[in-house]
Amino acid sequence: MIGRLAIALVILGAGSVPAFAHLNPDEHGSFAAGLSHPLFGVDHILAMVAVGLWAALLGGRALWLVPSAFVGTMAIGFAAALSGLSLPFVEPVILASVVITGLLAAVALRIPVWACMAMVGFFAFFHGYAHGGELGSAGALSFGIGFAVSTALLHAAGIGIGFGLGRIFGDGAGRLATRIAGGATALGGLWLALGA
Repeated sequence: MIGRLAIALVILGAGSVPAFAHLNPDEHGSFAAGLSHPLFGVDHILAMVAVGLWAALLGGRALWLVPSAFVGTMAIGFAAALSGLSLPFVEPVILASVVITGLLAAVALRIPVWACMAMVGFFAFFHGYAHGGELGSAGALSFGIGFAVSTALLHAAGIGIGFGLGRIFGDGAGRLATRIAGGATALGGLWLALGA
């Protein structure tokens, strides 16, 4: 099951092109559009999965607190964009989030859970802001719920990959494989940044 999920994520990521990450704002507004939106951009997929990988490596309360902090702060960023707040450097920070969260997983950084939450929350604000800035005049609530659910599912996929690698390879080698997966997401972020 985990192997199939990993293969599906790789195929999804390989088939996505950064230019397709942003749907036409006139088509936004439905739950389905929000649910599908994060799946149309490699940057979104890599960042969300990397958060899940890092949470899996941290374990304990971080398993749900770190992804929850991301989703919650992303919702705040979404609302900020809808309210007209101006925020500079949105796209560069989103690209940096892919690299940095991948590196956090690659080094399996262990810091207090509140600090992990603050770190992912910072990036989440920009992700949410980008979603809100693209929405235009379409229905915000249903779209926002959709992309929050999709984001949470991508976090869960990252956690599932981390746990799946642990089951396949055992604890030590599984942690190493999860860290390598984090490094791969960081490299993917660098590729996006240099190719953009």
